[in-house]
Amino acid sequence: MARGAGRGAADAAGRARPPEHRPDRATDWAWRPPQAAVLVAQRPTRPTAREAAAVTTTRLAMPEPVVEKAPLPPKTSLVFDSMPKRNEVSWTSMMSGYGMHGRGKEALDIFDKMQKAGFVPNDISFLVLLYACSHSGMVDQGLDYFDIMRRDYGVVASAEHYACVIDLLARSGRLDKAWKTIQEIPMEPSAVIWVALLSACRVHSKVELAEYALNKLVSMKAENDGSYTLISNIYATARQWKDVARIRQLMKKSGIKKRPGCSWVQGNKGTASFFVADRSHPLSPEIYSLLERLIGRIKVMGYVPETNFALHDVDDEEKNNLLTEHSEKLALAYGLLTTSPGCPIRITKNLRVCGDCHSAFTYISKIVDHEIIVRDSSRFHHFKNGSCSCGGYW
Repeated sequence: MARGAGRGAADAAGRARPPEHRPDRATDWAWRPPQAAVLVAQRPTRPTAREAAAVTTTRLAMPEPVVEKAPLPPKTSLVFDSMPKRNEVSWTSMMSGYGMHGRGKEALDIFDKMQKAGFVPNDISFLVLLYACSHSGMVDQGLDYFDIMRRDYGVVASAEHYACVIDLLARSGRLDKAWKTIQEIPMEPSAVIWVALLSACRVHSKVELAEYALNKLVSMKAENDGSYTLISNIYATARQWKDVARIRQLMKKSGIKKRPGCSWVQGNKGTASFFVADRSHPLSPEIYSLLERLIGRIKVMGYVPETNFALHDVDDEEKNNLLTEHSEKLALAYGLLTTSPGCPIRITKNLRVCGDCHSAFTYISKIVDHEIIVRDSSRFHHFKNGSCSCGGYW
């Protein structure tokens, strides 16, 4: 959760983009789990006005400073544990928060405690739970809960539930099973399902399946800049540069513009924002100099730039330079320059974190005295001592 139980997260997403860049049906999937808690609260048969007032009084949705300024555990869980009364919003919020931080086991624990407290899981509860399993690599547990949801609780699986299952299978590399599940869905597969499959094809470099998923999105008029960027990444990995150029032309013809990646970071000198190859900041010389030194150090440790994330048909040296200029790397360097030793560095990105940046941050977290926390369009990543909380499932 970026803010509270979810409404703040959705509102923040809206404020972060001008009207023409508001999330569409497909990109909105990234905000689905925090919004799930809002859906619970909006149901007329759910909390009464008096209970809603209690939510505000007891900060049921979790105090914003706690969620914003610290990893979810332990402070947020401490607030949750000390609450005199909990309702569906608070239980679902905690599950959602743990899920977005890659803490799937804790999300399952909250789910069990919710049932013991007398609350019956509903479609929203299971949606958040499946999301948590997907982003924690808990494939078998997620599939078990999907069966339990339908068999034991009589919850009819929606397109969103199936999208979570597809995402769960695809992230783990079970693309054959994911494809079989899509064929067995009792309704017309929605855009979020094809986006989930397309995203997995990027991770596992499945060109033909990715093309099929994109064509489905195009036929539904649900394609966007994110979809085309994914397929471009897949083509670049396969070194199919003519197809990369074809996608650029197709986007241009369709009037679809790629959103520029932008990252924000808070330092002792205030908040700074960076775009790709940004050199407008007064500290730019120091930022690029620090990045050059960091990249040199982690290469000795085994870091190899993932040049497939540089979507240009140029030589490897130029691709390395392009990767160094990514907005999240610039934000990290600024944070390292302006944050006190031992303090976390918090970065927010409007798009998914780049795969090469994810790899670089993992290595860099071994050699700096900071935890690196990245909030991208999908989830939180906590880099510390050479590992990330996502465990590779992102």
